[in-house]
Amino acid sequence: MPISSDEYSSFDAIAMADLVQRGEVTALELVEEAIARIETHNGTLNAVITPMYDHARMQAGKTLPVGPFSGVPFLMKDFCAEVAGFPFTECSSFLRDYVPDEDSELYRRICNAGLVSIGKTNLPEFAIGATTEPRLFGATKNPWDITRTTGGSSGGAAAAVATRIVPMAHGNDIGGSIRIPASCCGLVGLKPSRGRSSTAPHYGDIVAGFFSEHVLTRSVRDSAAMLDAIQGPAVGEPYYAPSPQRPFIEEVKHDPGKLKIGFSTKTPFGDDIHPDCVKAVQDTARVLESLGHIVEEAVPCYAAERLWRNFTSLLASGVAWAIADWARRINKEPTADDFESFVWAFAERGRSLSSADYLLAMQDVQFEVRAFSKFFEEYDLFMTPTLGKPPVELGTLVFQGDPIELRRKTSEFSPYTYVSNVTGQPAISLPLHWNDQGLPVGVHFVARYPDDAILFRLAAQLEQAKPWADRIPPICNS
Repeated sequence: MPISSDEYSSFDAIAMADLVQRGEVTALELVEEAIARIETHNGTLNAVITPMYDHARMQAGKTLPVGPFSGVPFLMKDFCAEVAGFPFTECSSFLRDYVPDEDSELYRRICNAGLVSIGKTNLPEFAIGATTEPRLFGATKNPWDITRTTGGSSGGAAAAVATRIVPMAHGNDIGGSIRIPASCCGLVGLKPSRGRSSTAPHYGDIVAGFFSEHVLTRSVRDSAAMLDAIQGPAVGEPYYAPSPQRPFIEEVKHDPGKLKIGFSTKTPFGDDIHPDCVKAVQDTARVLESLGHIVEEAVPCYAAERLWRNFTSLLASGVAWAIADWARRINKEPTADDFESFVWAFAERGRSLSSADYLLAMQDVQFEVRAFSKFFEEYDLFMTPTLGKPPVELGTLVFQGDPIELRRKTSEFSPYTYVSNVTGQPAISLPLHWNDQGLPVGVHFVARYPDDAILFRLAAQLEQAKPWADRIPPICNS
Protein backbone atom coordinates (compact mmCIF):
# COMPACT_ATOMS: atom_id res chain seq x y z
CA MET A 1 0.00 0.00 0.00
CA PRO A 2 1.55 3.38 -1.00
CA ILE A 3 2.54 5.73 1.80
CA SER A 4 -0.09 8.34 2.68
CA SER A 5 0.69 12.04 2.58
CA ASP A 6 0.31 12.35 6.37
CA GLU A 7 2.61 9.39 6.94
CA TYR A 8 5.23 10.78 4.59
CA SER A 9 5.17 14.10 6.46
CA SER A 10 5.56 12.45 9.85
CA PHE A 11 8.41 10.03 9.09
CA ASP A 12 12.06 10.93 9.39
CA ALA A 13 14.62 9.40 7.03
CA ILE A 14 15.39 6.40 9.24
CA ALA A 15 11.68 5.58 9.52
CA MET A 16 11.26 5.85 5.75
CA ALA A 17 14.22 3.55 5.14
CA ASP A 18 12.73 1.04 7.56
CA LEU A 19 9.48 1.01 5.57
CA VAL A 20 11.44 0.31 2.39
CA GLN A 21 13.43 -2.46 4.06
CA ARG A 22 10.24 -4.14 5.30
CA GLY A 23 8.65 -3.91 1.86
CA GLU A 24 5.80 -1.66 3.01
CA VAL A 25 6.69 1.01 0.48
CA THR A 26 9.06 1.18 -2.47
CA ALA A 27 11.85 3.66 -3.07
CA LEU A 28 10.09 4.74 -6.27
CA GLU A 29 6.89 5.52 -4.35
CA LEU A 30 8.85 7.71 -1.95
CA VAL A 31 10.60 9.45 -4.83
CA GLU A 32 7.31 10.13 -6.61
CA GLU A 33 5.84 11.60 -3.43
CA ALA A 34 8.86 13.88 -2.99
CA ILE A 35 8.69 15.00 -6.63
CA ALA A 36 4.97 15.74 -6.27
CA ARG A 37 5.74 17.89 -3.24
CA ILE A 38 8.36 19.86 -5.15
CA GLU A 39 5.82 20.46 -7.91
CA THR A 40 3.26 21.60 -5.32
CA HIS A 41 5.44 23.93 -3.23
CA ASN A 42 8.44 25.00 -5.25
CA GLY A 43 6.54 27.65 -7.19
CA THR A 44 6.07 29.44 -3.88
CA LEU A 45 9.28 28.54 -2.06
CA ASN A 46 11.88 28.44 -4.86
CA ALA A 47 13.92 25.91 -2.90
CA VAL A 48 14.87 23.48 -5.70
CA ILE A 49 16.77 24.93 -8.68
CA THR A 50 17.84 21.78 -10.58
CA PRO A 51 15.41 18.86 -10.84
CA MET A 52 16.95 15.38 -11.15
CA TYR A 53 13.64 13.54 -11.54
CA ASP A 54 14.45 11.08 -14.32
CA HIS A 55 17.77 10.20 -12.68
CA ALA A 56 16.00 9.65 -9.34
CA ARG A 57 13.31 7.45 -10.87
CA MET A 58 15.95 5.36 -12.61
CA GLN A 59 17.97 4.97 -9.40
CA ALA A 60 14.90 4.14 -7.32
CA GLY A 61 13.95 1.42 -9.78
CA LYS A 62 17.30 -0.31 -9.38
CA THR A 63 18.69 -2.32 -6.48
CA LEU A 64 20.02 0.38 -4.18
CA PRO A 65 23.05 0.04 -1.91
CA VAL A 66 22.22 -1.44 1.49
CA GLY A 67 22.71 1.59 3.71
CA PRO A 68 21.01 3.34 6.62
CA PHE A 69 18.82 5.39 4.25
CA SER A 70 18.17 3.02 1.36
CA GLY A 71 15.32 4.32 -0.79
CA VAL A 72 14.95 7.72 0.91
CA PRO A 73 14.63 10.80 -1.35
CA PHE A 74 17.27 13.47 -0.84
CA LEU A 75 18.34 16.90 -2.13
CA MET A 76 21.86 18.13 -2.85
CA LYS A 77 22.92 21.72 -2.22
CA ASP A 78 24.40 23.18 -5.41
CA PHE A 79 27.71 24.00 -3.75
CA CYS A 80 31.06 22.22 -3.39
CA ALA A 81 29.71 18.65 -3.71
CA GLU A 82 29.49 17.94 -7.44
CA VAL A 83 27.21 15.40 -9.14
CA ALA A 84 28.47 14.13 -12.48
CA GLY A 85 26.25 14.97 -15.44
CA PHE A 86 24.17 17.69 -13.75
CA PRO A 87 24.61 21.48 -13.93
CA PHE A 88 26.70 22.88 -11.11
CA THR A 89 26.50 26.64 -10.66
CA GLU A 90 27.10 27.58 -7.01
CA CYS A 91 24.31 30.03 -7.98
CA SER A 92 26.76 32.10 -10.01
CA SER A 93 26.35 33.19 -13.62
CA PHE A 94 30.07 32.52 -14.01
CA LEU A 95 29.41 28.76 -13.77
CA ARG A 96 26.17 28.72 -15.72
CA ASP A 97 27.50 26.29 -18.35
CA TYR A 98 29.58 24.01 -16.11
CA VAL A 99 28.64 20.32 -15.89
CA PRO A 100 31.02 18.12 -13.85
CA ASP A 101 32.14 14.73 -15.13
CA GLU A 102 33.05 13.30 -11.72
CA ASP A 103 31.13 12.84 -8.47
CA SER A 104 32.48 14.36 -5.30
CA GLU A 105 33.55 12.00 -2.51
CA LEU A 106 30.65 13.28 -0.42
CA TYR A 107 28.09 12.46 -3.11
CA ARG A 108 29.54 8.96 -3.48
CA ARG A 109 29.07 8.41 0.25
CA ILE A 110 25.54 9.80 0.09
CA CYS A 111 24.72 7.31 -2.70
CA ASN A 112 26.36 4.48 -0.76
CA ALA A 113 24.05 5.28 2.16
CA GLY A 114 21.17 4.42 -0.17
CA LEU A 115 19.82 7.93 -0.62
CA VAL A 116 18.19 8.91 -3.93
CA SER A 117 18.90 12.48 -4.98
CA ILE A 118 15.93 14.12 -6.69
CA GLY A 119 17.32 17.63 -7.22
CA LYS A 120 19.63 20.44 -6.14
CA THR A 121 18.83 23.35 -3.86
CA ASN A 122 19.22 27.12 -3.90
CA LEU A 123 21.85 29.20 -2.07
CA PRO A 124 23.42 32.67 -2.21
CA GLU A 125 26.08 33.09 -4.87
CA PHE A 126 29.24 31.18 -3.85
CA ALA A 127 27.49 30.49 -0.50
CA ILE A 128 28.39 33.99 0.70
CA GLY A 129 25.68 35.45 2.90
CA ALA A 130 23.18 34.75 5.64
CA THR A 131 20.18 34.85 3.29
CA THR A 132 19.33 32.84 0.18
CA GLU A 133 18.55 35.51 -2.41
CA PRO A 134 20.85 34.93 -5.42
CA ARG A 135 20.58 37.02 -8.56
CA LEU A 136 20.73 33.92 -10.77
CA PHE A 137 17.75 32.00 -9.34
CA GLY A 138 15.94 34.45 -7.05
CA ALA A 139 15.01 34.27 -3.39
CA THR A 140 14.01 31.18 -1.44
CA LYS A 141 11.09 31.88 0.89
CA ASN A 142 10.65 30.68 4.43
CA PRO A 143 7.77 28.17 4.76
CA TRP A 144 6.89 29.58 8.19
CA ASP A 145 6.33 33.04 6.66
CA ILE A 146 7.03 33.54 2.97
CA THR A 147 7.98 37.19 3.52
CA ARG A 148 10.97 36.05 5.63
CA THR A 149 14.43 34.70 4.88
CA THR A 150 15.32 31.04 5.16
CA GLY A 151 18.82 32.11 6.17
CA GLY A 152 21.90 31.09 4.24
CA SER A 153 23.68 29.62 2.74
CA SER A 154 21.81 26.27 2.83
CA GLY A 155 18.49 28.08 2.58
CA GLY A 156 16.98 26.01 -0.22
CA ALA A 157 17.78 22.81 1.65
CA ALA A 158 16.21 24.13 4.85
CA ALA A 159 13.00 25.24 3.13
CA ALA A 160 12.62 21.83 1.48
CA VAL A 161 13.15 19.85 4.68
CA ALA A 162 10.89 22.12 6.76
CA THR A 163 8.14 21.76 4.13
CA ARG A 164 8.41 17.94 4.29
CA ILE A 165 9.52 17.65 0.66
CA VAL A 166 12.36 15.42 1.88
CA PRO A 167 13.20 14.34 5.45
CA MET A 168 16.75 15.67 5.17
CA ALA A 169 18.97 17.49 2.69
CA HIS A 170 22.63 18.24 2.07
CA GLY A 171 24.12 21.43 3.49
CA ASN A 172 27.54 22.83 4.18
CA ASP A 173 28.87 25.42 6.57
CA ILE A 174 31.73 27.94 6.45
CA GLY A 175 30.35 30.56 8.84
CA GLY A 176 26.99 29.14 9.92
CA SER A 177 25.52 28.01 6.61
CA ILE A 178 23.89 24.88 8.06
CA ARG A 179 22.95 26.31 11.45
CA ILE A 180 21.58 29.70 10.32
CA PRO A 181 18.93 28.17 8.01
CA ALA A 182 18.24 25.43 10.56
CA SER A 183 17.32 28.15 13.04
CA CYS A 184 15.26 30.10 10.51
CA CYS A 185 13.31 27.03 9.38
CA GLY A 186 12.92 25.05 12.64
CA LEU A 187 15.36 22.21 11.96
CA VAL A 188 18.31 20.34 13.42
CA GLY A 189 21.58 21.65 11.97
CA LEU A 190 24.95 20.22 12.99
CA LYS A 191 28.31 21.58 11.87
CA PRO A 192 30.69 18.68 12.49
CA SER A 193 34.19 18.93 13.91
CA ARG A 194 36.89 20.13 11.54
CA GLY A 195 38.09 17.28 9.35
CA ARG A 196 35.09 15.06 10.11
CA SER A 197 33.86 15.15 6.49
CA SER A 198 35.81 15.14 3.22
CA THR A 199 35.92 17.70 0.41
CA ALA A 200 37.69 15.33 -2.01
CA PRO A 201 38.55 15.10 -4.82
CA HIS A 202 39.11 18.78 -5.64
CA TYR A 203 39.94 20.18 -2.21
CA GLY A 204 41.95 19.21 0.84
CA ASP A 205 40.23 21.82 2.95
CA ILE A 206 38.53 25.15 2.28
CA VAL A 207 39.68 28.39 3.92
CA ALA A 208 41.97 26.71 6.44
CA GLY A 209 39.36 24.16 7.45
CA PHE A 210 36.54 26.59 8.26
CA PHE A 211 34.28 24.62 5.89
CA SER A 212 32.31 21.47 6.81
CA GLU A 213 29.86 19.21 4.97
CA HIS A 214 26.73 17.68 6.52
CA VAL A 215 22.92 17.82 6.34
CA LEU A 216 19.84 19.55 7.71
CA THR A 217 17.30 17.23 9.34
CA ARG A 218 14.12 17.19 11.36
CA SER A 219 15.31 14.53 13.82
CA VAL A 220 18.49 14.20 15.83
CA ARG A 221 18.91 10.53 14.94
CA ASP A 222 18.91 11.30 11.20
CA SER A 223 21.72 13.80 11.71
CA ALA A 224 23.72 11.27 13.73
CA ALA A 225 23.22 8.39 11.30
CA MET A 226 24.11 10.62 8.36
CA LEU A 227 27.36 11.70 10.01
CA ASP A 228 28.21 8.02 10.43
CA ALA A 229 27.61 7.55 6.71
CA ILE A 230 29.77 10.44 5.47
CA GLN A 231 32.48 10.82 8.13
CA GLY A 232 36.06 9.67 7.77
CA PRO A 233 39.01 10.59 5.58
CA ALA A 234 39.38 10.01 1.87
CA VAL A 235 42.81 9.05 0.53
CA GLY A 236 45.35 11.83 0.94
CA GLU A 237 43.48 14.11 3.34
CA PRO A 238 45.69 16.89 4.78
CA TYR A 239 44.25 16.11 8.22
CA TYR A 240 41.12 14.55 9.67
CA ALA A 241 39.18 14.30 12.93
CA PRO A 242 39.83 11.31 15.20
CA SER A 243 37.45 8.40 14.68
CA PRO A 244 34.52 8.34 17.13
CA GLN A 245 34.57 5.81 19.96
CA ARG A 246 31.30 4.32 18.71
CA PRO A 247 28.82 5.14 15.93
CA PHE A 248 27.08 8.48 16.38
CA ILE A 249 23.70 6.82 16.00
CA GLU A 250 24.48 4.98 19.25
CA GLU A 251 25.08 8.29 21.01
CA VAL A 252 21.43 9.33 20.71
CA LYS A 253 20.52 6.34 22.89
CA HIS A 254 22.86 7.34 25.71
CA ASP A 255 22.23 9.78 28.53
CA PRO A 256 24.63 12.73 28.36
CA GLY A 257 25.26 12.63 32.10
CA LYS A 258 25.42 15.76 34.23
CA LEU A 259 26.89 18.53 32.08
CA LYS A 260 28.22 21.95 32.99
CA ILE A 261 26.88 24.44 30.48
CA GLY A 262 27.80 28.09 30.20
CA PHE A 263 25.41 30.39 28.37
CA SER A 264 25.11 33.96 27.16
CA THR A 265 22.29 36.16 25.89
CA LYS A 266 24.66 38.88 24.64
CA THR A 267 26.55 38.92 21.37
CA PRO A 268 30.30 38.25 21.48
CA PHE A 269 30.70 42.05 21.34
CA GLY A 270 28.52 42.43 24.44
CA ASP A 271 25.50 43.83 22.56
CA ASP A 272 21.87 43.04 23.25
CA ILE A 273 19.93 40.65 21.02
CA HIS A 274 16.26 40.29 20.13
CA PRO A 275 14.01 39.43 23.14
CA ASP A 276 12.72 36.30 21.37
CA CYS A 277 16.29 34.98 21.18
CA VAL A 278 16.91 35.79 24.83
CA LYS A 279 13.71 33.94 25.78
CA ALA A 280 14.76 30.90 23.72
CA VAL A 281 17.99 30.58 25.70
CA GLN A 282 16.41 31.30 29.08
CA ASP A 283 13.63 28.76 28.53
CA THR A 284 16.16 26.16 27.39
CA ALA A 285 18.33 26.86 30.43
CA ARG A 286 15.38 26.02 32.67
CA VAL A 287 14.74 22.79 30.78
CA LEU A 288 18.41 21.85 31.07
CA GLU A 289 18.37 22.50 34.82
CA SER A 290 15.26 20.32 35.17
CA LEU A 291 17.24 17.55 33.43
CA GLY A 292 19.96 17.80 36.07
CA HIS A 293 22.58 19.88 34.27
CA ILE A 294 24.53 22.76 35.79
CA VAL A 295 23.68 25.89 33.82
CA GLU A 296 25.18 29.30 34.49
CA GLU A 297 25.99 32.51 32.68
CA ALA A 298 29.57 32.32 31.47
CA VAL A 299 31.35 33.35 28.29
CA PRO A 300 34.65 32.41 26.66
CA CYS A 301 37.36 35.07 27.06
CA TYR A 302 38.71 36.14 23.67
CA ALA A 303 39.05 39.28 21.54
CA ALA A 304 35.75 38.98 19.68
CA GLU A 305 36.18 42.03 17.49
CA ARG A 306 39.64 41.00 16.37
CA LEU A 307 38.40 37.49 15.61
CA TRP A 308 35.49 38.82 13.53
CA ARG A 309 37.75 41.24 11.64
CA ASN A 310 40.31 38.56 10.79
CA PHE A 311 37.63 35.99 9.94
CA THR A 312 36.21 38.52 7.49
CA SER A 313 39.64 39.01 5.90
CA LEU A 314 40.17 35.27 5.55
CA LEU A 315 36.70 34.78 4.13
CA ALA A 316 37.35 37.54 1.58
CA SER A 317 40.57 35.77 0.63
CA GLY A 318 38.54 32.62 0.25
CA VAL A 319 36.13 34.28 -2.19
CA ALA A 320 39.06 35.63 -4.22
CA TRP A 321 40.56 32.13 -4.25
CA ALA A 322 37.23 30.54 -5.28
CA ILE A 323 36.91 32.82 -8.30
CA ALA A 324 40.53 32.17 -9.28
CA ASP A 325 40.06 28.42 -8.82
CA TRP A 326 36.98 28.30 -11.02
CA ALA A 327 38.58 30.56 -13.62
CA ARG A 328 41.42 28.05 -13.87
CA ARG A 329 39.17 24.99 -13.87
CA ILE A 330 36.82 26.18 -16.61
CA ASN A 331 39.43 28.28 -18.46
CA LYS A 332 37.35 31.45 -18.38
CA GLU A 333 38.36 35.00 -17.51
CA PRO A 334 36.19 36.41 -14.70
CA THR A 335 34.76 39.92 -14.90
CA ALA A 336 32.66 41.98 -12.52
CA ASP A 337 29.58 41.39 -14.70
CA ASP A 338 29.80 37.64 -14.02
CA PHE A 339 29.17 38.10 -10.29
CA GLU A 340 26.87 39.85 -7.88
CA SER A 341 28.31 43.17 -6.78
CA PHE A 342 28.92 42.13 -3.18
CA VAL A 343 30.68 38.91 -4.14
CA TRP A 344 32.93 40.80 -6.57
CA ALA A 345 33.61 43.55 -3.98
CA PHE A 346 34.40 40.94 -1.36
CA ALA A 347 36.77 39.18 -3.75
CA GLU A 348 38.46 42.51 -4.51
CA ARG A 349 39.11 42.93 -0.82
CA GLY A 350 40.58 39.45 -0.72
CA ARG A 351 42.82 40.21 -3.70
CA SER A 352 44.07 43.35 -1.98
CA LEU A 353 45.53 41.31 0.90
CA SER A 354 49.12 40.16 0.59
CA SER A 355 50.29 36.68 1.50
CA ALA A 356 51.76 38.21 4.66
CA ASP A 357 48.39 39.81 5.46
CA TYR A 358 46.71 36.42 5.07
CA LEU A 359 49.17 34.65 7.34
CA LEU A 360 49.02 37.41 9.94
CA ALA A 361 45.22 37.15 9.96
CA MET A 362 45.50 33.38 10.38
CA GLN A 363 48.00 33.83 13.20
CA ASP A 364 45.67 36.22 15.00
CA VAL A 365 42.70 33.89 14.48
CA GLN A 366 44.61 30.94 15.87
CA PHE A 367 45.65 32.98 18.90
CA GLU A 368 42.00 33.72 19.65
CA VAL A 369 41.09 30.07 19.08
CA ARG A 370 43.40 29.15 21.95
CA ALA A 371 41.75 31.75 24.15
CA PHE A 372 38.22 30.64 23.23
CA SER A 373 39.05 26.96 23.72
CA LYS A 374 40.18 27.46 27.33
CA PHE A 375 36.50 27.89 28.21
CA PHE A 376 36.02 24.17 27.60
CA GLU A 377 38.53 23.23 30.26
CA GLU A 378 35.79 24.11 32.77
CA TYR A 379 32.57 23.81 30.76
CA ASP A 380 31.25 20.96 28.65
CA LEU A 381 29.17 23.19 26.36
CA PHE A 382 28.58 26.81 25.47
CA MET A 383 24.98 27.81 24.74
CA THR A 384 23.64 30.88 22.93
CA PRO A 385 20.79 31.53 20.56
CA THR A 386 21.77 30.48 17.05
CA LEU A 387 20.97 33.96 15.75
CA GLY A 388 20.63 37.46 17.16
CA LYS A 389 17.16 37.85 15.63
CA PRO A 390 14.28 35.70 14.39
CA PRO A 391 14.13 35.30 10.59
CA VAL A 392 14.23 38.79 9.08
CA GLU A 393 12.27 40.00 6.08
CA LEU A 394 13.57 39.13 2.63
CA GLY A 395 15.72 41.94 1.28
CA THR A 396 17.10 42.93 4.69
CA LEU A 397 20.45 41.19 4.14
CA VAL A 398 20.84 41.95 0.43
CA PHE A 399 23.76 44.12 -0.76
CA GLN A 400 22.67 47.71 -1.41
CA GLY A 401 25.97 49.36 -2.25
CA ASP A 402 27.82 49.48 1.06
CA PRO A 403 29.75 46.29 1.92
CA ILE A 404 30.57 47.50 5.43
CA GLU A 405 26.89 48.10 6.16
CA LEU A 406 25.96 44.64 4.88
CA ARG A 407 28.63 42.99 7.06
CA ARG A 408 27.30 44.97 10.05
CA LYS A 409 23.75 43.79 9.41
CA THR A 410 24.98 40.24 8.94
CA SER A 411 26.94 40.32 12.21
CA GLU A 412 23.85 41.57 14.07
CA PHE A 413 21.71 38.81 12.56
CA SER A 414 24.30 36.03 12.97
CA PRO A 415 26.80 37.01 15.67
CA TYR A 416 27.67 33.51 16.95
CA THR A 417 27.94 30.75 14.39
CA TYR A 418 31.19 31.66 12.61
CA VAL A 419 33.25 31.24 15.78
CA SER A 420 33.03 27.43 15.74
CA ASN A 421 34.02 27.40 12.06
CA VAL A 422 37.18 29.24 13.06
CA THR A 423 37.87 27.04 16.09
CA GLY A 424 36.92 23.80 14.31
CA GLN A 425 34.65 22.79 17.17
CA PRO A 426 31.38 20.94 16.56
CA ALA A 427 28.23 22.99 16.99
CA ILE A 428 24.51 22.35 16.61
CA SER A 429 21.34 24.41 16.27
CA LEU A 430 18.21 22.88 17.75
CA PRO A 431 14.60 24.04 17.12
CA LEU A 432 13.65 24.62 20.73
CA HIS A 433 11.58 27.80 20.51
CA TRP A 434 8.91 29.48 18.38
CA ASN A 435 7.96 33.12 18.96
CA ASP A 436 4.48 34.65 19.13
CA GLN A 437 4.50 35.16 15.37
CA GLY A 438 5.06 31.43 14.84
CA LEU A 439 8.67 31.87 13.69
CA PRO A 440 11.31 29.35 14.79
CA VAL A 441 14.22 30.48 16.95
CA GLY A 442 17.12 28.04 17.26
CA VAL A 443 19.34 27.43 20.27
CA HIS A 444 23.04 26.87 19.61
CA PHE A 445 25.45 24.57 21.44
CA VAL A 446 29.22 24.39 20.94
CA ALA A 447 31.32 21.48 22.29
CA ARG A 448 35.06 20.98 22.62
CA TYR A 449 36.92 19.56 19.64
CA PRO A 450 36.29 16.81 18.42
CA ASP A 451 33.36 15.81 20.63
CA ASP A 452 30.44 15.66 18.19
CA ALA A 453 29.11 12.80 20.33
CA ILE A 454 28.20 14.97 23.32
CA LEU A 455 26.07 17.17 21.07
CA PHE A 456 24.08 14.19 19.83
CA ARG A 457 23.53 12.90 23.37
CA LEU A 458 22.28 16.26 24.64
CA ALA A 459 20.27 16.99 21.49
CA ALA A 460 18.45 13.67 21.78
CA GLN A 461 17.68 14.39 25.42
CA LEU A 462 16.27 17.83 24.55
CA GLU A 463 14.31 16.40 21.62
CA GLN A 464 12.56 14.09 24.08
CA ALA A 465 12.09 16.76 26.76
CA LYS A 466 10.85 19.46 24.39
CA PRO A 467 9.75 17.71 21.17
CA TRP A 468 9.39 19.62 17.92
CA ALA A 469 8.44 16.89 15.42
CA ASP A 470 4.77 17.89 15.26
CA ARG A 471 5.43 21.52 14.38
CA ILE A 472 4.58 21.97 10.70
CA PRO A 473 4.82 25.20 8.66
CA PRO A 474 1.53 26.74 7.52
CA ILE A 475 2.41 26.20 3.84
CA CYS A 476 2.15 22.42 4.37
CA ASN A 477 -1.57 22.77 5.10
CA SER A 478 -2.33 25.01 2.13
